[in-house]
Amino acid sequence: MPVFDTVHAPLAHWAEATPRTVAIDDGVTRLDFAALAQQVAARAAALRQSHSSAACWVDDVPDSGAQLLSFLAILAAGRTAAVSDPDWPPAVREQILARVAAGVGAEAALAEATSSSPFYIGFTSGSSGLPKGFRRSHGSWTSSFDICRESFGAGAGATMLVPGRLSHSTFLFGALLGLWSGAGVRLQSRFAPGPALDTLASGDAGAMVAVPSQLILMLELAQRRKLPAMPGVQLLMIGGAPWNRARTPELQQLFPRARIIEFYGASETSFIAWTDSDAALPDHVVGRPFSNVEVRIDATTPDTPGLIYVRSPMVFTDYVTLRDSDEQPALLRDGDWLSVRDVGHLDEQGRLHLLGRQQRMLLAHGRNLFPEEVESVLAAHPAVAAASVQGIADAVRGVQVAALLKLNEAVSPEALTAWCRERIEPYKIPRRFYTCSDWPLTPSGKTDHKQLAQRLDDPAMPTLAAL
Repeated sequence: MPVFDTVHAPLAHWAEATPRTVAIDDGVTRLDFAALAQQVAARAAALRQSHSSAACWVDDVPDSGAQLLSFLAILAAGRTAAVSDPDWPPAVREQILARVAAGVGAEAALAEATSSSPFYIGFTSGSSGLPKGFRRSHGSWTSSFDICRESFGAGAGATMLVPGRLSHSTFLFGALLGLWSGAGVRLQSRFAPGPALDTLASGDAGAMVAVPSQLILMLELAQRRKLPAMPGVQLLMIGGAPWNRARTPELQQLFPRARIIEFYGASETSFIAWTDSDAALPDHVVGRPFSNVEVRIDATTPDTPGLIYVRSPMVFTDYVTLRDSDEQPALLRDGDWLSVRDVGHLDEQGRLHLLGRQQRMLLAHGRNLFPEEVESVLAAHPAVAAASVQGIADAVRGVQVAALLKLNEAVSPEALTAWCRERIEPYKIPRRFYTCSDWPLTPSGKTDHKQLAQRLDDPAMPTLAAL
């Protein structure tokens, strides 16, 4: 495969090499590589003639195929593509548009993009305050595409099923990886487990990038329908949130020839580590660093956890929407090393153990407790769909551990306590359990822990109930 310096560069190559291969199909927009390259070039020429700014917003349309075409045209015109979230309230959208314009307004559009040129502005979940706009260079993602193919094998070159909005960077990456490899991409503008399973069963896609909640819904539907195994699937890439490895055998049964990969990273760092999913692997092991990633643990002693710092060609460039008056991000920089304040350690086998985010750490009974570990244990219980572990101020213990739960079925506090006692130390076991009838999510589909903490602080909150 040729070497490409920019994210959109492969389009011309595949248009010549395999012009009739379907590049994009979302059920509405269906384009082969020849048609895609032609439409991208035409739209890019129009953008240049319009003297548009250095950053352009991707078309705000419901169909992912049309959005992806708009995205690629902006790149081909030497601009940076900004992708909005359709769930932003009008007031939030207005503020973000103004901040992006102010952040890049003085920059000139490029006649031709290079590896170091910015190509993408995405947005973090923004669980407090406005979502933060982060900027990535072409080289940061072309390096990510290359390392995917090197690490994950032939499946990374299969037609990619992308079952989610392109405003989620995980899905945007999957879509562009499918185009990069020349195999094409099948898009779902809004996830539905039935059509996703149909696409994989038909052989129209041989790989998929997904978040854990999607895979669980697909497994449950496949079991209800008693669907046969799908041997044509070569690769499942799982990211965005921790995967419950107790369910990996179910995935292996449904997709018997698929390599099931879990990857760990962040918007600012891109890929950090990866592992083949294994039910026997401890929950906090996120795998070995990618071959082009260096990991450094800043700890007081060699045998204790510390802040995880990374150095790689895949890290982001900068934030473009922050003002001095904003709550500053947790990001730390030390030269070309970067940390998002995740805490962990490397074991003797070179595997990275992720304990949690520094900002969420609790002090219980004089010992450090990372809520993520307890949440993982609770989420593995069959009755629990999601969990958020919080601290309640306690004059004696310093903090009392509480668990807020989204349930699949009824369960007693005693059963949950017994479940935890078999898996974690006593001081980590929640002393109080609450159910939440209206589980809040961030725009990227993750549990909104900050909002749940606010609800816990409000005794009048009607959506919380003691278990």
